[in-house]
Amino acid sequence: MGKIVFYEDRNFQGRHHECMSDCADLHPYFNRCNSIKVESGCFMVYDRPHYLGHQYFLRGEYPDNQRLMGMSTSDCIRSCRTIPVHRGPFRMRLYERENFAGQMHELADDCDNMMDRFRMSECQSCNVMDGHWLMFEQPNYRGRMLYLKPGEYRNLLEMGMSSTTRFSSIRRIMDAS
Repeated sequence: MGKIVFYEDRNFQGRHHECMSDCADLHPYFNRCNSIKVESGCFMVYDRPHYLGHQYFLRGEYPDNQRLMGMSTSDCIRSCRTIPVHRGPFRMRLYERENFAGQMHELADDCDNMMDRFRMSECQSCNVMDGHWLMFEQPNYRGRMLYLKPGEYRNLLEMGMSSTTRFSSIRRIMDAS
């Protein structure tokens, strides 16, 4: 089980709120969030309630989260989700088109550039069989990210990404210890 602490001021100062499970709406607990400390485990935080909007993967300490995450305001953390530890194989299938259509590739490890590795210009759906993954819009695990847990994702663009988003790299979320 993980634990995350949100602080209203930079450098882990001021009023704070501890969270050890998923929270769909953090707004009642603090007015702003300028630093974050993940004391154990790893978390996804979202800039909108109910796990919507931009997503940020957190593990460790963030004394000034505005500068680190590129956030323009200090009140944009609105929900958080724990990422369970997965020990075992990682496996997923990537599809070029929505509803599991088009070119398909199976993946069991990180991929820093899907175009170079698979000659796949788009990934619009996927089936995560094992493990937890982060999918990124740019090669080399950069840009906006999308958290994927085991399950079927028939249309990745319906998950809060813009219609121009193209996913270019994907990484396994490994044990946080």
